[in-house]
Amino acid sequence: MSHNAETPVSAIVSLLPKRRLPWWRRALRATGIVAGVVVGLLAVSAVANAVITTAEKASITPYGQKVSIPAGDVNVYRNGGTGPTMVMLSGYGTAAPAIDFAPLIRELPNFNVIVIEGFGYGYSDQDVRNRTVENITAEIHEVLARLGVHSPIILVGHSIGGIYTHYYANAYPGEVSALIGIDPTPAMTSSTKAGEPSAVAGSLTQLGLTRVANAVAPVLVQPDGTAFTKDDRARLVAMADWNFGNASVSDEWAQLAANSTKTAATPLPASVPVLDFLATESLAGIPGWMHNHENELAGVTTHQIQVVRGAHYLHWTQAPLMARAISSFIGEHASQ
Repeated sequence: MSHNAETPVSAIVSLLPKRRLPWWRRALRATGIVAGVVVGLLAVSAVANAVITTAEKASITPYGQKVSIPAGDVNVYRNGGTGPTMVMLSGYGTAAPAIDFAPLIRELPNFNVIVIEGFGYGYSDQDVRNRTVENITAEIHEVLARLGVHSPIILVGHSIGGIYTHYYANAYPGEVSALIGIDPTPAMTSSTKAGEPSAVAGSLTQLGLTRVANAVAPVLVQPDGTAFTKDDRARLVAMADWNFGNASVSDEWAQLAANSTKTAATPLPASVPVLDFLATESLAGIPGWMHNHENELAGVTTHQIQVVRGAHYLHWTQAPLMARAISSFIGEHASQ
C-alpha cells in the first residue's frame, strides 16, 4: 500500500521567486566592498612606503651637521667658504633646502654660505610645533650662536623666507649687514588669525600617496633647469617623499597669516641694504606683486629690485646671474 509523502516546506520555498534586496541595501553592500578594497590597498601602500623609506634613509648619506637647541635638532649645511657669512632660508615646504639652493651656492664660492634647515625641513626634526615667527627667528639666532657666528650676516630668504629675514633684521639690530630676497613674500597685515594645523598632508605621506603622486607626475618635485646633478635630483625626490606635510610645516602654514601680520607691524630697518629679485612669472600672475614689494622697501635707504626672467624658484635657473648681482651689491653696500 503506498501513499504520497507530504512535500517539505523547504522544497516549496525553494521554488518561490527570489526576493531582491532593496536598492539602498545593495548600494550599501557595494560601498562596503569598495571601502574594504580601498582600506586594504591603503594598508599595503603604507607598509610598502615605510619599507621603501627605511631603505632609502639607510642608503642615502645625510648631508650637513646637526645643531642641538632646546626645541630639537636643526640640520645645517655649510659650503666651507671663508668670505662674508651668508645665511640662506628656504621657501615654505621645501623638502631639502640645502639641495634646493645648490645651484646658487655653487656660484658663491667667495662667501661662507650657511643653510639653516628649520624644523620640518631637510634633516631637521619634523615634529616641533608652535611655528611662530618669534620662535623661528629665535631658533635661527640660537643656531648661529652655537656655530660661533657672531659677525654681521647677509640673510637670504626665498619666498616665505623673506618674512623671517624681515623679522630677524628688526629683532637683532646690528647683526645683519644686508638682506637678499629671492621672489620673497612681502610682509602684509592680514585679518586671518593663526589657524589649526592640518594632518591631511602628513597622512598622505604616511600612506605612501605622496610617493605615488611624485612617481606618476615627477614634475611635482623635479626642479627646472640643468644646474642640478643626478645625485641632487635623487635626493630631492626621496626627501619630498619623506618630508611632505609633516607636523612642523603644517603648523607653520597655520601660523603664516599671523606671522606676516606681526612682521609687517615693524618696517624694514632703514639702514640695512636690501636686494630683491622678483620673478617675471610672479609679476605676471600675482596682483600687486611689484607694488607690495615697493611699499615694503619704501623706507630702506639703500635698496634695489631686480626683475629676473623665470618662475618663483629663480635660483634653479638663474643662479649665475643672481650670484653676480649679489656679489656686486654686497661689495658696494654691505659692511662686514
